[in-house]
Amino acid sequence: MVKRRRRFKQTTTLAQRLTQEAGRLRERAGQLPPGTEQSALWRKLRQTETALRIDALLSSPEHVAPGHVMALTDTNRKKQSATS
Repeated sequence: MVKRRRRFKQTTTLAQRLTQEAGRLRERAGQLPPGTEQSALWRKLRQTETALRIDALLSSPEHVAPGHVMALTDTNRKKQSATS
């Protein structure tokens, strides 16, 4: 028997979920006394905020791949067309 993968349709955007998570982490870290648990929450908060910035960058209409990535894809296309 093949095990079927459970599908879940997100009802909120990634940015909304990350914003909620950042707020929750900020509130929880502010309630804790200084220590390792608080430091771990601040670290997780920075990661969440970085993910938000990356999501905003990638979803912006003016987003263009960096030049070195475009150069690599152009090189690969030339190689493929030369062998075809």
